[in-house]
Amino acid sequence: MTTTSAPTWASRAPARPSLTTLLGATTTSAVALSALVLLGVLSGHVLLIPPMAASMALVAGAPTLPLAQPRNVIGGQLVSAVVGIGVGAVSHSLWAAAIAGGLALGAMLATRTSHSPAAATAVIGTLAPSGQVSFVLCAGLAATVLVAAGLVRSTVEGRAYPTYWW
Repeated sequence: MTTTSAPTWASRAPARPSLTTLLGATTTSAVALSALVLLGVLSGHVLLIPPMAASMALVAGAPTLPLAQPRNVIGGQLVSAVVGIGVGAVSHSLWAAAIAGGLALGAMLATRTSHSPAAATAVIGTLAPSGQVSFVLCAGLAATVLVAAGLVRSTVEGRAYPTYWW
């Protein structure tokens, strides 16, 4: 009995998403990140666009992954922001920022809130002025906006998000 298998040169990457999925993820991401810019303008705080864009890519592009679940998105961003400002209280150097990225990963693993884009939030938090409690609040608010965008998309498209909350 012979089995048919793909040629060894064929890609093993996942199939391309449908046009509806592609447009939904793209639109959701653009709207959510634009909302963060608007909130930043209104509040006078920058809402961490680089790591949040990476977070939104997970929420919109891979909503079933553990890293895209609300616990991980919001919790990981908050934990990492706290680590970042904590390390920043000692030093604002790039060396300290690098250490903060590693410490944030450890803290996220310990709290079961792993979210890879949040390591960048710790780096940014280290470089922010000392004692920025508002930095932590902005990170939490921004992450919550992204999760809310994922919820709206799931409702509109009839998709299941989140897979779990806690």
